[in-house]
Amino acid sequence: MMRKFVPVAAVLLCAATLGAKKKAEDLALFKKKLPKNEQAVHALDRLTFGPRPGDVALVEKMGVKKWIELQLHPEKIKENPELADKLASLETLRMSPEETVAAYPTPQLIRAVAMGRQPLPEDPLTRAAVERQMRRIKVKQGVDDDSAVEPVIPLRDLLAPEEIRALRNGNADQRRAALASIPENKLDDVVVAMPPQMRNQLLGFASEGLRRKLIMANNPLQVVFTDLAQAKLYRAIYSNRQLDEELADFWFNHFNVNFDKGADRFFITSYERDAIRPHVLGKFRDLLEATATNPAMLFYLDNWESVAPQSPLRQNPNRPRRGLNENYARELMELHTLGVDGGYTQKDVTEVARCFTGWTIRNPQRGGEFFYNDRVHDKGAKIVLGVTIAAGGGRDDGEKVLDILANHPSTARFISKELAQRFVADNPPPELVERMAKTFRATHGDLREVMRSMLESKEFLSAGAYHAKVKTPLEMIASAVRATAADVDFAMPLANQIGTLGEPLYRKIEPTGYSNANAEWVSSASLLGRMNFAMALAQNHVPGVRVDASHFVADPEQAAKLYLSADATPGTREAIDKAIAEQKAKNPSAPVSSLCVGLVMGSPDFQRR
Repeated sequence: MMRKFVPVAAVLLCAATLGAKKKAEDLALFKKKLPKNEQAVHALDRLTFGPRPGDVALVEKMGVKKWIELQLHPEKIKENPELADKLASLETLRMSPEETVAAYPTPQLIRAVAMGRQPLPEDPLTRAAVERQMRRIKVKQGVDDDSAVEPVIPLRDLLAPEEIRALRNGNADQRRAALASIPENKLDDVVVAMPPQMRNQLLGFASEGLRRKLIMANNPLQVVFTDLAQAKLYRAIYSNRQLDEELADFWFNHFNVNFDKGADRFFITSYERDAIRPHVLGKFRDLLEATATNPAMLFYLDNWESVAPQSPLRQNPNRPRRGLNENYARELMELHTLGVDGGYTQKDVTEVARCFTGWTIRNPQRGGEFFYNDRVHDKGAKIVLGVTIAAGGGRDDGEKVLDILANHPSTARFISKELAQRFVADNPPPELVERMAKTFRATHGDLREVMRSMLESKEFLSAGAYHAKVKTPLEMIASAVRATAADVDFAMPLANQIGTLGEPLYRKIEPTGYSNANAEWVSSASLLGRMNFAMALAQNHVPGVRVDASHFVADPEQAAKLYLSADATPGTREAIDKAIAEQKAKNPSAPVSSLCVGLVMGSPDFQRR
């Protein structure tokens, strides 16, 4: 568990605030070109999850324009083999939703089968997974409770008292040694015999294989989420294709779905892998269809239940009452394409919803795929944004809507502004947005070309854009890990910290996704939390993360150049000097290099990008 450093943070935050240096609203600054020595830093701050040691020199040597062009073609960049090693054990990343459902049965299913309330599943993979768990649990006699199961062999019969004490109360080395000493033939029984809280406490000290067993024993579905969250962080931290990762994060957020909504727990992995990632630099129309037909989106916004008023399924007394659902139609126009001021009406929402009736999921609770059900489709004529869609259509009604929306001028402006807000400034110059929108229209939504028009613009490499954005919690934590060249063995503590700072990965409930605006992420509480994390990281107090502090420096000026690639602002420098002086006054012989580095990374200067 990370220690708290609130008093130190308070000293620093009293001396400097995020809004003191820049006012990106001043449009004149967007006409002022950045000095050459700041351009590489700016490009790395915006198009990566933060520079690593040596990155600034590499970009300067290659040239900023050439480096940006290479990032626009990630297929030409050799990927970091360390990333492949980190992802190798995360097996659910490569599974279909059906395979995930089969391999990770819910605890409720396992208990129900163990108590005789439900037969063993017919699917062979699911049956095998349930049987593995059942061999190691038994039902408490005479107790009519779903939680009334216990291990076949109690922990005291598997391990010696001193081994149990080491696992419960030992230091990090003692816990690792105790786990490593468990014989392979006892391992599964020991994991099942542990109480849930004990399993959680040992996650940071276990090998990857044992860690998965511990998570599986507590909640099989948590393995799916753990793989997702860890993969996102590993890619952000280790990938050489950084712009590709930034865009994957941007577009997932744009087409947001929530892991905690029912069957989406099984669908989100394939959604990100198959619907989002392949299209981030492709045609917007292809990305739009990939999300529209993915079960994760269909389930999240309830379109899988949407049927025509005259549908026989709606009239069936044996089925729950169903009808036209407008959730997806509304968000498709408001959030995905036109924007809230894009010129559509409530009548358009209803007409679009009618066009998407029959776009559904086959057996969603079993991880089924998208299919079009003509029996529940509204066959009547529709008018969408002034365009008539003739009666008698089928799935092509929805396809026509996607064509209309993808080619609408409001979509070109809305998407261009969203990208400019993410990569340039909260209030990007209207001239830049219009040029991007023109490129969008001319190329029929070629996202690589839209990005290029933005990144080659004078506004992108301007004083108005420099340090005008505040890092999100994900960006702050990933950038701190990258800046210190830390090694991450287990990324979930980082993911948990991102959630604590207000950005739980894959768990944004609202379809809006997380805000790109600075105001969302600037508050005293969030800045104190960031400082606490930076201090914990610098002092090697983040579980699963190891920093080599041998290259840390005790001089604030040097530390700023290393981790900010620039001089610290006067307020930040003054606050760091004061904190170091106070530390030395308390303990003159104590090293201050980790304190110095932690203060720099927790400073308001480091929060800017």
